[in-house]
Amino acid sequence: MATSDPTIVSTTSQRLVTGERVEAPVVLTDSPPRPLRFFDQFAMWANLGISLFGPLTGALIAATTGSVWTAIAAIVLGCGIGAALLGTSAVFGATTGVPAMVSLRGLLGRRASVVPTLLNIGQNIGWATMEIIVISTAATAIVGDAWRWPFVILAGAVATTMAVRPLGSVRLLRKVMVWLVLLASVVLFVQVLLQPAGEIPQDAVLGFWPAVDLAVAGVVSFAPLAADYSRHSRTKRAAFWGSALGYGLAAVAYYTLGVFAVAHLGATDVLGALLALPAGAIALSILLIDEVDEAFANVYSTTMSIQNIAPNLDRRVVAIAVGVVATLLAGLLDFGQYQSFLFLIGSVFVPLFAVAATDFLVVSRQRWDVSEHSRMRWAPVVAWAGGFVIYQLINPGTVPGWSPFWTQVASAIGFVAPSWLGSSVAAIGVSVVLMVLLGRRRYPPESGSNG
Repeated sequence: MATSDPTIVSTTSQRLVTGERVEAPVVLTDSPPRPLRFFDQFAMWANLGISLFGPLTGALIAATTGSVWTAIAAIVLGCGIGAALLGTSAVFGATTGVPAMVSLRGLLGRRASVVPTLLNIGQNIGWATMEIIVISTAATAIVGDAWRWPFVILAGAVATTMAVRPLGSVRLLRKVMVWLVLLASVVLFVQVLLQPAGEIPQDAVLGFWPAVDLAVAGVVSFAPLAADYSRHSRTKRAAFWGSALGYGLAAVAYYTLGVFAVAHLGATDVLGALLALPAGAIALSILLIDEVDEAFANVYSTTMSIQNIAPNLDRRVVAIAVGVVATLLAGLLDFGQYQSFLFLIGSVFVPLFAVAATDFLVVSRQRWDVSEHSRMRWAPVVAWAGGFVIYQLINPGTVPGWSPFWTQVASAIGFVAPSWLGSSVAAIGVSVVLMVLLGRRRYPPESGSNG
C-alpha cells in the first residue's frame, strides 16, 4: 500500500458533512470520505464523456482520415488506449487517498511533482475556458448573439458552484443528468443517420495514426483529473471500471456522432448542423446544460492541483477564484488552435501517465510514497522525457514557434517516422520500456518500506 504523510491524511476519522450529505474535504490535510460506488463513478464519467466537444473532435478525426470507417476504427483504438490510462489513473487515487497531482509525488517526488502540477493547472484552466466558450457558442446559436456574455457568466457561475460542492454534483449527475443526456443522444444519432450519407472532404487528410492521436489525447486529457474523484471511491475496482467504461464508451459514441455529422450532414459547422435537425435544438439544449459538468470538473481539479503546492488553502475559495478567471477568459477568447491544443496536451500527458501506470503497476507495485518528504526519482523523469520527445518528433503539431523547432530537430538527426507509427503509440511504447528498464535497476526500496 502507499505510504501517507499525516499532514495529508488526517489521523481523525471525522467526515465533512453538509446537512446529511457527505462532502469533499476543504483542505488537503483532511481525510477524504469514500462514498462513491461503481455506478456513481460510471455515471459521472459518462456525463463527462458526453460533451459538445465530442462531435467537434469526431469531425476533426473524420477530416484527418477522410473515411467514415477508418475514422471509427481510429476512435475505438484511441479511446481504448486513453480509457485504459484514465482507469489506471483513477486507481492511483483509490489507493493513495490523495488527489491526482499529489499522487504523482509517488512517481516523481514531492518537488518534481510541481512540474506536472503547473502544467495541469494550465491545461485545466484552458479546458474550463473552452468548455464555457462552447456552451455560450451553442447557446447563442439557439437564442442569438446578444446573449453571449450572459451565457458565459451563467455557465461559469454554475460550474464554479458545482466545484464548491463536488460530491453533491456527482450525485446530481448520477440521479438526473445521465438519463436526460442519454435521451438527447439517441435523438441526435437517429436524426443524423436518417440523412443520406455523402463523401468526406479529402483536403485535410493526414492518415490513420494522427486520428488515433486525436482520440487518445481527448480521453487522456482527463487522466490528470481522475484521482481527484476516485480518492472518494469505495474500491479500486469501482474506480477503474467506473472511469474507463464511463468515459471511454461515451467518448466513442460522441466522437462517432461527429464523424456521422460530417458524412451525413456535410457539416463544417458541426454544432450548427446538429442544431438544424428536427428536435436538434431541444437535444442540444439538454447537452448544453450537461456541458457545465466538464467545466466544473476542470475548475475543481484546478483547485486540487493548487493544493499540491499549497495544501492548507480552502478549496472553495480557490474554486471561486479559478471559476472567475476561466469565465473572464471565455468571454474574451475564441476556439482557435483547438486541434493543436489537443496534440500538445497529448505530447505531455500521454507519456506521463504511461510512465505512471507502468511504475505503479509493474515497478513500484502500488508502493508510492505520497508524503511531503518523497524523494525525486530520475527514472520516471527520463522515461517521461523520452516519451515526450518521440511524440514531438513524430507529430510536432502546428503551434507557431514550437512545431518548427521539432521539425528542425527531426531533420538534424535524420529522423523519419514510418507511416504506420502514431505518436501516441510510440510515446507510450518508449515511456513504458524506459520505465521498466530504468526503474527496475534503481528503485529506492525505502519509498515503499512503510506500505
